[in-house]
Amino acid sequence: MSLVGRLLPHPLLSLTLTLVWVLLANGLDAGTLLLGIVLGIAIPLLTRRFWPDRPKLRNPLRMAEYGLVVLWDICVANVQVAWIILTKRNADLRPTFIVIPLQLTAPEAIAMLAGTITMTPGTVSSDLSDDGGSLLVHCLHTEDPAGVVANIKRRYEARLREIFP
Repeated sequence: MSLVGRLLPHPLLSLTLTLVWVLLANGLDAGTLLLGIVLGIAIPLLTRRFWPDRPKLRNPLRMAEYGLVVLWDICVANVQVAWIILTKRNADLRPTFIVIPLQLTAPEAIAMLAGTITMTPGTVSSDLSDDGGSLLVHCLHTEDPAGVVANIKRRYEARLREIFP
C-alpha cells in the first residue's frame, strides 16, 4: 500500500470530514482549514480497524441526487408535520408502525436508509429485523401505510440499490 493509501485509508471520508468541519466553524481561515485537514486525516486513521473493507459504491454520482432528494423531502416533511400539529387534534392522529421489506443487503445502504427515514420529520426507524430483511418504521400520522411503504421503497431504497452493490 502506498504512503497516500496508508495516510488516507478512506479519502472520501477525509474530504467529507474536512468540509463538515469548515462548515461547522462557519469561517474559512488557515487555522480552521488546517484543523479540518488534521481531523480529516486523523479520524479515518484512528477508526480504520473498524472498517475492514471500504464500502463499495456502484454509482457514486447518484449520491448527489440522493442527497438532493432527501433534502427536498425533509423540507416538505417539515411543512407537513407543522400542518399536522397545527390542524389535527390528538384524537385525529393515526400513528402507526409499518414494516418495510428490504431488498438492500449492504449494511451501509441499510444504515443510510434508516438514517434517512429518521431524519425525515414524521417518521423514525425503530428496528431492523435480525436477518436484515425488514425495517420497522413509526409514522406520526398516515392514513395509507401501504403508500408510505411504496413511497420509501421508490424514493429511497431504489436509489440506494443503484448506489450500493
